[in-house]
Amino acid sequence: MTDSTRSIGSKFEDIAANYLTDRGYTIIKRNFHFGKLGEIDIVAQIGNILVFVEVKARTSVEYGTIYDTVPLSKRKTIRKTAEGYLYVNKINDRECRLDFVGIDATVRPFVITHIENAF
Repeated sequence: MTDSTRSIGSKFEDIAANYLTDRGYTIIKRNFHFGKLGEIDIVAQIGNILVFVEVKARTSVEYGTIYDTVPLSKRKTIRKTAEGYLYVNKINDRECRLDFVGIDATVRPFVITHIENAF
């Protein structure tokens, strides 16, 4: 991933984090890496629920819906990385959820789609 691509991704993760915060979520961690397995874009909390969030931005109308950009293999990786977060942080008695935040940047203002329990 180039620095430019990373910078753009960070910008959209900022937008998603602000979106979640505005809706009562507390951001706990951003860009959690579990070894070489994978990354969780945002770890947040709402009430007593720990929420792992995958953020995707759409800058082109190609390739189907924004949710379609997360293939089954990536969804499995997200789940395993979330399990890694729980393991590293010794969390075993907490309700958890895997969410998706998609940002459609092909229109202004951006359209944000939040899917709870997406994976």
